[in-house]
Amino acid sequence: MAENERPQAIRRGRVVRAAPLLGAASRTAGEAVVASLRKRATGNDTTADVHARAAERYVQSLGRSKGVLMKAGQLLSFVTFAPAVGGDYQGVYRAALARLQDGAPPMPPEVARGVVIAELGAPPGEVFAEFDPEPLAAASIGQVHAARLHDGRRVAVKIQYPGVAEAIRADLGNTELLATFFQMARPLTGDMTRMNVRMLAREATERISEELDYRAEAASQAEFADAYRGHPFIRIPEVVPECSTGKVFTMDLADGVRWSRALEAPQELKDRWGEAIYRFTLGSLRRLGLFNADPHPGNYLFNSDGTVTFLDFGCVKRFSRRQVTGIVDLVQATADGDADRVFMAMTEAGFVDAANPDLPEPDELLAWFGSSLRPIIAPQPYTYTPEQTAEVVQAMFSPFGPQSSVVRRLSMRPDYLLLTRIDLGMTAVLGELRATGRWRSVCREWDRGDPPVTPYGELDQAFWREHGDHERLDRAGSVG
Repeated sequence: MAENERPQAIRRGRVVRAAPLLGAASRTAGEAVVASLRKRATGNDTTADVHARAAERYVQSLGRSKGVLMKAGQLLSFVTFAPAVGGDYQGVYRAALARLQDGAPPMPPEVARGVVIAELGAPPGEVFAEFDPEPLAAASIGQVHAARLHDGRRVAVKIQYPGVAEAIRADLGNTELLATFFQMARPLTGDMTRMNVRMLAREATERISEELDYRAEAASQAEFADAYRGHPFIRIPEVVPECSTGKVFTMDLADGVRWSRALEAPQELKDRWGEAIYRFTLGSLRRLGLFNADPHPGNYLFNSDGTVTFLDFGCVKRFSRRQVTGIVDLVQATADGDADRVFMAMTEAGFVDAANPDLPEPDELLAWFGSSLRPIIAPQPYTYTPEQTAEVVQAMFSPFGPQSSVVRRLSMRPDYLLLTRIDLGMTAVLGELRATGRWRSVCREWDRGDPPVTPYGELDQAFWREHGDHERLDRAGSVG
């Protein structure tokens, strides 16, 4: 591609990419001090303005960086980490960072055209019967264009930014970059220790690495689409393999409203969406041995008939049947209040090191893991809330929270750290929807064979009875 076709080439310098964000952080700290002094002198509280400006600077810096730092910002933007800025200002940061889910500065049409030519061998106007040069959405690694195949099929074409994969791989080679970002972003991440920050950075590194090759994403999405094809309320867009490569990914164009509009819907509809998300996220693990590892609201499209379309399968985690059985045993033991079974299940799963002389007691582990299972342990029906999400994060991860003595002694395997983050992401989404449901009964359908108690449960059970989910788990989980 000619140099004049690269007006938005990715800057590869690690210091250059981090410097704007570090500058934003230092200005935020300075302004906070000034605001405090001004309030004391004049009685006028300007703290809200300080946080609003700080949040805007974070978004602008992350949006310009593309790649690793923006992906990290997206990871933080919806998991509610009980921000240290306090409850009054959490919404300011969330609202600003939520824009990262839907938009980033797009590449010019001629650059997108060049990528299509390089990957598919012809310009968009020849590959597709119609191609909209204006993107539908622009995100951290690529942007999406609406198009139409020559047979009339409406499709979405995701095109990777030129140079972004090389820039991200270079950044991922710097093990301190993400750890520094998470450490610096304490107003968004709360009380995590440096060890937890490093664990989060390693997890983000692994997840982001998997998203650089669209062929892997296409294969994972095709696997989910095959499993859920014809499902009554879960939609997965079909892949168009002949128009997909490592840097161009074509799939069916899905309809539906985005997150901000979905939040304005009637509560009854949000409850149905919540149950669909819950059944897809946790049901896929139990039935297929698969987890879509990026549960943020930018990956959902919501429909007025209660169905949800799931997008973005760049990172999919596979679990073996044995691993799934272990997770289910842990959930059942916790729901039953059986501390000894919880201890045994967590030891076998790798949550705790049996050789460690300073192991938490079984009752401590039960209380710690039970904090994440409140939706199925508490009286039913149960309503998710943002406040509950923050409390779960404090209990599960904070070394200063109510379970601090347990947090400091855990040695969680990377597989289960990722699983916990997925669960927290889903919890955050359902919390913002304020979804109410009979979550305990849903789990008992899966884990104990109880009959369904909701209309979606009846539809879901009938679908899987016809499609043979247990055979799918054997195939999907065999690589776990």
